[in-house]
Amino acid sequence: MTVAVGYYLRYALSYRDISEILRERGVNVHHSTIYRWVQEYAPILYQIWKKKHKKAYYKWRIDETYIKIRGKWSAIDADGHTLDIWLRKQRDNHSAYAFIKRLIKQFGKPQKVITDQAPSTKVAMAKVIKGFKLKPDCHCTSKYLNNLIEQDHRHIKVRKTRYQSINTAKNTLKGIECIYALYKKNRRSLQIYGFSPC
Repeated sequence: MTVAVGYYLRYALSYRDISEILRERGVNVHHSTIYRWVQEYAPILYQIWKKKHKKAYYKWRIDETYIKIRGKWSAIDADGHTLDIWLRKQRDNHSAYAFIKRLIKQFGKPQKVITDQAPSTKVAMAKVIKGFKLKPDCHCTSKYLNNLIEQDHRHIKVRKTRYQSINTAKNTLKGIECIYALYKKNRRSLQIYGFSPC
């Protein structure tokens, strides 16, 4: 089961592809069963990762991207480690503000926040600076400086998945982002979650 879930979350494979790979290894599992496993265990994996992941670098990069169903916000620190992801129905300043507020609650106040020049993020950051009494110059808008997080979206963009519901997308993306965060940070830590680092 962990192999099937790990394959789906780590690689751009369909449920049918994974079912076929397992069948070649003598394990008969229907693709809909793998889907149910991913929907059940990806959020659990995300919660375990979130509890263990408490530290962040003082400089954050925040960005949003589109997926086939709705917008997704994500944040990484200066070392490129994923801080958090959040799937929202709207891609507006209220969503951006709520996401940044959630990051501050978990990691404390950042010294620098780098974003792209999206109007929703600018409005949200102005509200955050005022509400959390951050330095006025802590927000930097730069497409060039935000390239690191833009590249971080590649593993989501490469999948041509069209999600049927917000819950399906939320559960799946939490698992995908969690696995990629673990691969980026420390491949050995995957063994804690039952996955092979190879």
